[in-house]
Amino acid sequence: MEYEESIARSFYDSFYEKKWKGSSRGVTQLSIDQAYRVQELVTKKRIASGEKACGFKVGCTSAAIRKQFGLTEPIYGRMFYPHVTENKELVDCSNYITCAIEPEMVLKLGKDLQGKNLTNAALIEAIAYVSPGIELHEFNFWITPPTIQELICSGGIHTGLLIGSQKIAPQKLRFYEEAFSVYKNENLVASAPASEIMGGPLHSLRWLVNSLTERGTYLAKGSLVIPGSPVELIPITQRTEVRIEIDRVGSLSTYFTKD
Repeated sequence: MEYEESIARSFYDSFYEKKWKGSSRGVTQLSIDQAYRVQELVTKKRIASGEKACGFKVGCTSAAIRKQFGLTEPIYGRMFYPHVTENKELVDCSNYITCAIEPEMVLKLGKDLQGKNLTNAALIEAIAYVSPGIELHEFNFWITPPTIQELICSGGIHTGLLIGSQKIAPQKLRFYEEAFSVYKNENLVASAPASEIMGGPLHSLRWLVNSLTERGTYLAKGSLVIPGSPVELIPITQRTEVRIEIDRVGSLSTYFTKD
């Protein structure tokens, strides 16, 4: 519909320009299915501009984050190259309104995934390897209070992903008890177990596959998936060294500048 296209243009523009030119009322009146249609329109615009879709993120998977946003269910969004990078040691967050991060398990798929309520064994078999990651967010909402429609349209306020060099076989993980820890300038600021991610990252991955299957699509071999964080978003408001650690997976450090 024409108004979905107009909303998609507003979200596409806001990603790059950090300004909102659209109608807030139009966003809040979207159904969940309409919000995902807007997200897909934004995806098409970004691909047309030269970016490449490379996977999915699942957001609002922990009780901490849902409480932070006042929401009751998870959402998914797309990820794009060149905003997904490996071993990036420096991030300039001066172009963010408010930069925020989350620690993430990064799942690389070695097989297509499609279907409803796949078993843990089927999900693990489809994962080629797991790496540590830092998800980047524009921690800003154009509509107050935050709505699930805006989160979906914006792709979960996702802006990028940093991936560490470690590549761990999924069979070596429990996907339940691994602790996620975040340090700012060597000070521990957040820690929680993987079980806080919807009962475990595999539950989040299953939810994503179910959702995509219901919408007539699937997770393709080679896709990257970040199934969510067990801790709330952590704002980066000044020059800061951030290190994340995930038990049995590895660690990743990045320095954030703000010029």
